[in-house]
Amino acid sequence: MHINIITLFPEFFQSPLDSGLLHKAVETRLVNVNLINPRSFTEDKRRTVDDRPYGGGPGMVMRLEPLARALHSLGFGEKNFRTDQKPGSGRLLVMSPHGRPFNQKMAWELAREETLTILCARYEGFDARLAELFPLEPVSLGDFVLNGGESAALAVCEASCRLLPGFLGHDESALEESFSAGLLEYPHYTRPEEYAGLTVPDILLGGDHAAIARWRRQKSLLATREARPDLLQKTQLDSGDLTFLRDDPQVKPPGRRGKNLSLALLHYPVLDKDKNTVDVSLTNLDIHDISRSSRTYGLADFFVVGLREDQKLILNRVLEHWVQGAGGQNNPDRKTALSLVSVAQDLEDMLGLLEQKTGERPLLWGSSADYARNVPGTRKGKIKRPDADKRIISFDEAGKILYTHSAVLLLGTGQGLAPEILCRCDHLLPPIRRFARYNHLSVRCAGTVLLDRLLGEWG
Repeated sequence: MHINIITLFPEFFQSPLDSGLLHKAVETRLVNVNLINPRSFTEDKRRTVDDRPYGGGPGMVMRLEPLARALHSLGFGEKNFRTDQKPGSGRLLVMSPHGRPFNQKMAWELAREETLTILCARYEGFDARLAELFPLEPVSLGDFVLNGGESAALAVCEASCRLLPGFLGHDESALEESFSAGLLEYPHYTRPEEYAGLTVPDILLGGDHAAIARWRRQKSLLATREARPDLLQKTQLDSGDLTFLRDDPQVKPPGRRGKNLSLALLHYPVLDKDKNTVDVSLTNLDIHDISRSSRTYGLADFFVVGLREDQKLILNRVLEHWVQGAGGQNNPDRKTALSLVSVAQDLEDMLGLLEQKTGERPLLWGSSADYARNVPGTRKGKIKRPDADKRIISFDEAGKILYTHSAVLLLGTGQGLAPEILCRCDHLLPPIRRFARYNHLSVRCAGTVLLDRLLGEWG
């Protein structure tokens, strides 16, 4: 494999290329790395590679001409003259936060290339016209900022080169590592057999290779479900894997976070279409569908809050039929779902019930489809709260909170939660469709989407 790296700091790569398996691969000519400095393609005495950005602003921008000449020297023709591109010039990557996320699948793709060129940007990046002239493939290593593309390029090189036949010595090593099978890797042990009271698992000492393989697979499944459940969506799982994840007592259920989350459907105070505070009548379909969603995602409780007395009587009759009566006997799944439902007079009543049950007062989370009009503290909000912006958190942040704290997700009937309720929330979740002109999901649909973004097994 031949790798060209265009960089202003070729010395950055010297130590990695002189160390470990990458050095051995270079020595045996399994990998050839060509370091190209754009300064070699400048035409002024100072070897200038950067200049001030048009339009002003901080920092400098890498100039177009030296980079273009460097790419021409490697056989890349400009897009308007593709016939100039020599066979074998290969793929042209640029390390950029705008790019395709780099993962093990892409590493396997690149390992099949004979020639790979990686462009490392510096300063504020390079002149945007370079991407219009050459077939650049932006690649991102993650959502963070580096001083330049060199360390990211090195990671791409190492991840791809180690998949080449002969690089690791044992080719099967690459197949068993994290992400190669779509899962995180199982734990490894070596001598001594016992240390500080900790021992190697007995199954690894017994010599039953089939049992060891099964144990390792299950440990990979456990590690992946715990740390990266999103990977399970992309992994081919057999019936044994699925049975283990559903039924094995070792498996922490998806409700580990779900058990720290309750859901409350408010019927008062909520808004009508004219943004007046009103109460809204009970809807049988909301109760059925939201309770089914709550059970599916492993929630602790589903509260129906703020009903008038006549509405409470109707709800109690519904619950009696499905939980204690004939409905539950004929449909046990519906009985299981509706058994989550509790009735609370108001928000304080619900919080008191939860505090009595769990020993702590849960966080209150709200959401609104129309932040500009409904969220207190914004320009059009009716009730001001200075920290409104700080209370808005992402679904990822909220999901992590549920590992250690309990919370209640508030859903509003009618046209959504009243400002006085949103003002009480500790955190506000983003709208489901923040930039959509039409944003009118039913509360039962919106609730399910919110639960999936908070607790979904694939992020």
